[in-house]
Amino acid sequence: MSSLAQLVVLLLVLVGVLVVGALVYLARRHPDWVQPLLVGLAGVTALASPIAPVATR
Repeated sequence: MSSLAQLVVLLLVLVGVLVVGALVYLARRHPDWVQPLLVGLAGVTALASPIAPVATR
């Protein structure tokens, strides 16, 4: 895998970790928001699916 592809994967993983961390924080601070946050986590999962083919090259 080229260094550019590795950098892109690293940046996408870091952004994903930040988004998931923010969602977990919101779920802890506002328990009644858990259902919408689960939809957000499903969105993060959908965003992670295109990363897998890039990371395996």
